[in-house]
Amino acid sequence: MTDSVAALAALLRACRRGVVFTGAGMSTESGIPDFRSPGGIWTKMMPVEFQDYISDPEARRVSWQRRFEMEDTWNATQANDGHRCVAELVAMGKVSHVITQNIDALHQAGGVPDDKVIELHGNTRYAKCLDCGMRVEIPDIRAHFDIHGDGPDCAACGGIVKTATISFGQPMPEGEMARAQAASLGCDLMLVLGSSLAVYPAASFPLLAKQNGANLAILNREPTPQDRYADLVVNAEIGPTIRAVVQAL
Repeated sequence: MTDSVAALAALLRACRRGVVFTGAGMSTESGIPDFRSPGGIWTKMMPVEFQDYISDPEARRVSWQRRFEMEDTWNATQANDGHRCVAELVAMGKVSHVITQNIDALHQAGGVPDDKVIELHGNTRYAKCLDCGMRVEIPDIRAHFDIHGDGPDCAACGGIVKTATISFGQPMPEGEMARAQAASLGCDLMLVLGSSLAVYPAASFPLLAKQNGANLAILNREPTPQDRYADLVVNAEIGPTIRAVVQAL
């Protein structure tokens, strides 16, 4: 057992109410490409801004086309061992909530109960009406798009339908932000897994927990801007490292 694994296991062993905060590095080990990093999807294909999506039917068409181009990637990905380890920590009672910046629903696929997952940036596995909030399934939208060349309006109210993700310029989800704040203030250990901690306001939650007296541990492949505030920093692969930690508990 390495010193880093032993130190992280000790923090988890001592905590009574941990919270896990995850970013893109958690899912790259499942084969989902990073969006923001150099060489990532957004350096090659800029995302559609929220206001453009609302105001421009062509922007909506482009957005749906890009979403369907990613469909094979989303359908092929599965939860990795890191996701399963997080689920085990939840089942053990060590972790009360998982706050995630990811939109892939892999924490739920890995075994974390849905009510324990707080999705700050939404979920790409389904869509919602921006007016009435009705859920719309992606295959139904794809069928309409293949026939008509654009996405459908809401069947219930005629409103604009969009993937249930948070786009650039779109307000953060108030309910999820409130849940994340409560979880951060209620924890005694904030464990960051695979986040660059550079995207705000999401990245404010680990700092909030630290300022409220919780220990802060960061496991990421690369250094982060919040390393200087952390009680423990481990630069390593997420899945193998957290598996070793769980086995040491």
